[in-house]
Amino acid sequence: MILPIGPVHPALKEPLRLKLKTRGEKVLEAEIDYGYVHRGIERVMKGKTWQKGIYLSERVCGICSYIHTQTFAETFEKIAGERAPLRAQFLRVLTNELDRIQSHLLANSTYFKILEHETLFMYMLYLREPIMDAIELLTGNRVNMGWNVVGGVKMDANQSHLDSILKIILNLESEFDRYVEMFDHGPMMGLRSHDVGKMTREEAIKARAVGPIGRASGLKHDLREQHHTYQDHFDWKVIWRKDMDNYARTMNRFDEITESIKLIKQVINNLPEGEVRKQIQIPAGYGEWRSEAPRGEVTYMIETNGNLIKNVSIRTPSIMNIDACAKYMLKDVATVADALATYASVDPCIACTERVVIVDETGKGQEYVYPDYNIPYLKDKTDD
Repeated sequence: MILPIGPVHPALKEPLRLKLKTRGEKVLEAEIDYGYVHRGIERVMKGKTWQKGIYLSERVCGICSYIHTQTFAETFEKIAGERAPLRAQFLRVLTNELDRIQSHLLANSTYFKILEHETLFMYMLYLREPIMDAIELLTGNRVNMGWNVVGGVKMDANQSHLDSILKIILNLESEFDRYVEMFDHGPMMGLRSHDVGKMTREEAIKARAVGPIGRASGLKHDLREQHHTYQDHFDWKVIWRKDMDNYARTMNRFDEITESIKLIKQVINNLPEGEVRKQIQIPAGYGEWRSEAPRGEVTYMIETNGNLIKNVSIRTPSIMNIDACAKYMLKDVATVADALATYASVDPCIACTERVVIVDETGKGQEYVYPDYNIPYLKDKTDD
């Protein structure tokens, strides 16, 4: 029997269709259909200045919107051979880690809601709200922050705001372990999470799983290790686990929150003096930049003529993680309820995933080469 769930369903944050092949209550395998919230955002960016492009990039994802503007800005900075001032780099780390905390708390709250543990669901939102206040104190907005520009950030941080953010973080740190233990030691949560939705390390590699999803299956990979600011100025560690199940993915996010708290305290206590923005002359060229979003690797590939965006391609982490979920985690799941919980444990973001529509159903594409850089890409038929 094929059991369709979605595109509109109380268990889904965003619209997509889960098609579960079942025998009785057992889920044998799954297929996922996309396409309900496609917006063509990359096509809209073409021909725009970077000022308009960075505005659009923040709207690729509504939950982790911040990292898209940072990655967009750092792609242009790479094309120009420049870096933002050091103080701006520190402020970017601060904002990135605040955004990671709120995203992980929201992801775990959704997982607990699917498990019908309303208490932990509400506690996660209770912990998240002050973090959203901290983001607003720093940037002026809670979600679409408009914080990054090419060459730095829009405005400096007020010391009184930094003190308030530090207080919020210390309060979170003092309360946090209590709620983690409720999940870690709760018998009902353990029964619903341990050995459910398993994906081995080899399967994670095959599926190209990224972020906490890959790290929960034993992949010790975090792009922050390769970022110059994190490399040169901060003491932190990559969080990963070997459990490979729903429990591991949830705990990995909890443990990453602890690391983010450590990073935020380091930023505030060691914030250098100086400018937060500098003017950068952008030449014609092509650049790529990868960043570690809350869900994993975000990649921007941009070609510019020095003024306008000629071509842009964005790869977000959810496309790999959702595919990994369908191929490996949703095979031989004991119940439909566990299948929905497994899907939620992946922390899927649908809006940022749906940027490409294949209109040529034969599967034949036309290869195009960037004329000045000898870099091939598959030409979208809608470009004609």
